[in-house]
Amino acid sequence: MNALRSALHLLWMAITVIPWATVVVLIAPFTSKSVVYRVCRAWLGLTMHAGRWILGIENRVTGMQNLPTGATDGAVLLVKHQSAWETFCMPPLMPHPLAYVFKRELLRIPFFGWAIGRMDMIHIDREHRTEALRKVTEQGRRLLGQGVWVIMFPEGTRIPRGEKGAYQSSGARLAIDCGVPVIPIAVTSARCWPRKAFVKTPGIVDFSIGPPIATTGRKAHEVTREVEAWIETEMRRLDPEAYPTAETPRSAVRPSA
Repeated sequence: MNALRSALHLLWMAITVIPWATVVVLIAPFTSKSVVYRVCRAWLGLTMHAGRWILGIENRVTGMQNLPTGATDGAVLLVKHQSAWETFCMPPLMPHPLAYVFKRELLRIPFFGWAIGRMDMIHIDREHRTEALRKVTEQGRRLLGQGVWVIMFPEGTRIPRGEKGAYQSSGARLAIDCGVPVIPIAVTSARCWPRKAFVKTPGIVDFSIGPPIATTGRKAHEVTREVEAWIETEMRRLDPEAYPTAETPRSAVRPSA
């Protein structure tokens, strides 16, 4: 049954992405980036609801009170990345427009890539690290100044359930350069939508939004360690059966002053 439900959801996405992407490509030259974003956000919202109706995946969001409330307040969201589910869900769940930092290879995906290429986001070439970091800083500063939140996956790629990738400091560096806080977010999507898996299972995906982490006057590696400590400790609280022991990750122990 789960395989059939997964096939139906994939078919639903394949059928709906074509007219959605076509509309985005056609209207993009004649309208604002904010309108393009809203059209894309609407499709992502439908995809999220289709996941609930077809796959039986429910979202449970906690910590919304930790998000900035001002219309122009900036933030860099650093999110645990386990599957494509959080990529679809974050824009409809968040109260502010988001700009993803993503590898430019995604722009080559038919229809989906063509559509996201019309959005005001930050696509980078990972093979040219220096240029990529410069682009993230320049475009990130511009977007944050417009009240758009920048979202990044600090581990860089999807991580299997119960595992931890190497946390990169580029998100913290951007937040420090722009004088905005970092918001750590733990996500347990792999319980229902495992990495690179075709078959998805019904269940609850937790999105836990942590307290804002101040960046003023701090080093990027210090902020990154704090983000890593919070997310990985929270992952063990939310999904304890995914981890063989309940011990606190070594990175969660902050050095003494």
